[in-house]
Amino acid sequence: MIHRKTAADITIMYQGGAIVGNILERMKEVVRPGITTSRIEAETDRMSRSMGIVAAFKGYRGYPSSICVSVNNEVVHGIPSDKRRLDAGDIVGLDFGAFFKGFYSDAAVTLPVGEPADEAKRLMKVTEEALYKGIDAAVIGNRIGDISHAVQEYVESNGYSVVKVFVGHGIGRSLHEEPQVPNFGDPGWGVRLKEGMTLAIEPMVNAGEDQVHVLDDGWTAVTADGSLSAHYEHTVAITANGPRILTLARKG
Repeated sequence: MIHRKTAADITIMYQGGAIVGNILERMKEVVRPGITTSRIEAETDRMSRSMGIVAAFKGYRGYPSSICVSVNNEVVHGIPSDKRRLDAGDIVGLDFGAFFKGFYSDAAVTLPVGEPADEAKRLMKVTEEALYKGIDAAVIGNRIGDISHAVQEYVESNGYSVVKVFVGHGIGRSLHEEPQVPNFGDPGWGVRLKEGMTLAIEPMVNAGEDQVHVLDDGWTAVTADGSLSAHYEHTVAITANGPRILTLARKG
């Protein structure tokens, strides 16, 4: 069942989403060569407490941390660790969700560590642009497949692969709601988009093939061929005025 939100619901998600956006924006200053991924977790926890939100991922289906930190060939769900130190030239995907006044919001960004190679920077650029191609298609009257197709077409036209085993999702009073939002598919397929739907759109893009496997920790998904991967995500509301991004960083 798809739960459409009222204008008041979306206002709350906009407020919580701003906190998510601000925390990820802060990570641009935190992420640097030499720090451990557990330091990113610690800063996320500190900011979550100070901003009055509950980190949504910690304990969700047993996930042990507040934020997912996925480095280089790690696609999603990387677990922060004292033993994992970032090196200059790495890229790091940060995925963070919040629970605020009864609603969830969810966003992700991939950041450079120092100065990555040109190919890594291109992968990040294309993946972020694919996210906005998907968001542009999130309008009343379109279908889920129009979002999916916009992402896939742009990614593959740039020589990369979309990950198919993980998908975006509806979001609201639950972290994961219907409908699923794949990053691949035919235009005109699936649920028709209506005002009040709220979706987490999140392209995961591999530089090589699309296959992934999960490490022995039970969470960290890595590319099967060892190639780099990037991940961007926003929570978006379908409105009469077009797609409204709820998880942008905002001042004030």
